[in-house]
Amino acid sequence: MATTSIAPYADLYLCVSGERLGASSREQMPVCNPATGAVIGYLPAATGDDVRHALEAAARGYARWRAVPPHARARILHTAATLVRERQESIARTMTLEQGKVIAESRLEVAAAADIFDWAAEEGRRAYGRVVPSRSAKIRQIVLREPVGPVAACTPWNFPALTPARKLAGALGAGCSIVIKPAEETPATAIALLEALLDAGVEPDAVSVVFGDPARVFEMLAASPVIRKISFTGSTAVGKRIARLAAGGVKRLTLELGGHAPVIVTARADVERAALLGVAAKFRNAGQVCVAPSRFIVDGAVYDEFVERFEAAALQMRVGDGLDESVQMGPLANARRGVAVEALVRDAAEHGATIRRGVVPEGGFFFAPTVVRDVTVAARALNEEPFGPIAPIVRAEGFDAAVEEANRLPYGLAAYAFTGSLEESIALSDRVETGMLGINHFGISLAEIPFGGVKESGYGSEGGSETLDAYLVTKSVTMT
Repeated sequence: MATTSIAPYADLYLCVSGERLGASSREQMPVCNPATGAVIGYLPAATGDDVRHALEAAARGYARWRAVPPHARARILHTAATLVRERQESIARTMTLEQGKVIAESRLEVAAAADIFDWAAEEGRRAYGRVVPSRSAKIRQIVLREPVGPVAACTPWNFPALTPARKLAGALGAGCSIVIKPAEETPATAIALLEALLDAGVEPDAVSVVFGDPARVFEMLAASPVIRKISFTGSTAVGKRIARLAAGGVKRLTLELGGHAPVIVTARADVERAALLGVAAKFRNAGQVCVAPSRFIVDGAVYDEFVERFEAAALQMRVGDGLDESVQMGPLANARRGVAVEALVRDAAEHGATIRRGVVPEGGFFFAPTVVRDVTVAARALNEEPFGPIAPIVRAEGFDAAVEEANRLPYGLAAYAFTGSLEESIALSDRVETGMLGINHFGISLAEIPFGGVKESGYGSEGGSETLDAYLVTKSVTMT
């Protein structure tokens, strides 16, 4: 099938047992450039046989990969990290073409994915057990940490390198095999990670990549008795369905689901810093970030100053094709996001909010940076994850009221706060219900610290010393 493209993109394929599976008789799915709306490639969708073959490979690959000594697995993952860094520019360009984010953000994401491979390599070398003193001199008691088994993973389109890297690195670092279904909107970035892993020497049966109808393909994977661990990043609604499916097979499960990250700005905050950093974090990846600040809760004493500074920076942002180095925000990843975000803006206006918008070019899936001030808690934007470039700002009368509003929703993935008070920082650390909290900055996603949420934002962590926990089981051995 012919592909229309104004720029080179990438070959798209499934990969099972190291074999590239192309179009052949498979259904093909178009992949678009969000900056233009043009089709840039066609992705083959996995058949039922493809999924079954991937599961068979995962069973074989688990037996072989777990037998590779941890030091050898670490060398391979370190090599993969080096290859990803060497290919950074190519992978970043591919990411921007298929996802839309600005090229500088894509480069940073690729670098972060390489860091994750390096981190998991070293954590795999330190998956320690322990010796437990026994009650008898004739008995030795030891505790072993072993890989859980074959893994099924599913990742979204908003971070097409970072999120797959977390799951690939965690599983492979622990000695598990993995079948991953990345997002169909952004397939080439995940394929590039796979190529780095295979080129580095990962056992081909230990890692497969499949695409297709998400519900059919991933539920087929997750329901298989071959799979012993499921890792899912996506919406809360789908996560609940996956949790029910995992429960049916009593499978280990990691869920990183939706959020609605509050940003508390207290009366003691550096308002200028909070506003400027808030704009940069809010409109990164056009707001399509699970940990993006999605509601600013500002003390009434500094509310007007914060709004003035925030609007001045947000409405001047340059929006355009992410391949343009001067652009500050790219398009939304697909057309349906624009419809959903615009509905939230209209609803806020109907609830009395004041709406201010920036400027965007014509064509593509662009959406203007939008500031929604004086919005009431009845508005959908303060209750549903916006996942787009809109910034609701609400007034809070005092510290306690701000914390109460931050904890009001059933989500708890990420939260942020700005204050110049140590006392308030400690209180925020204790009282805000979240899996991750950034105080006076937004840097909460790094390889060396855990990433995960609480409440309806999921459970389990990826990264940090917890990197391998979800992929390891504990075995107690006593001998005499």
